[in-house]
Amino acid sequence: MANHKSALKRIRSNEAKRVLNRYQAKSTRTAVKKLRATTDASEAQELLKKVSSMLDRLAKKNIIHKNKAANNKSSLAKYVNKLAA
Repeated sequence: MANHKSALKRIRSNEAKRVLNRYQAKSTRTAVKKLRATTDASEAQELLKKVSSMLDRLAKKNIIHKNKAANNKSSLAKYVNKLAA
């Protein structure tokens, strides 16, 4: 257990950040799954914009690695392009 007032505060703030990070990561994973399940090309185009933005935000905050975000965006873009063709 923490002995200092500042350490107690750090524990509280870390927990709050952890909950928010988990929420954002889970929301993004759900959006990715929704996009992969989509068969309508125009709807997929719109979802791709939102999902790409979400992935970029997670990478910017170091919740996920930037290369993972890039790989996900690339594979999703391929999927959407295949739908449009």
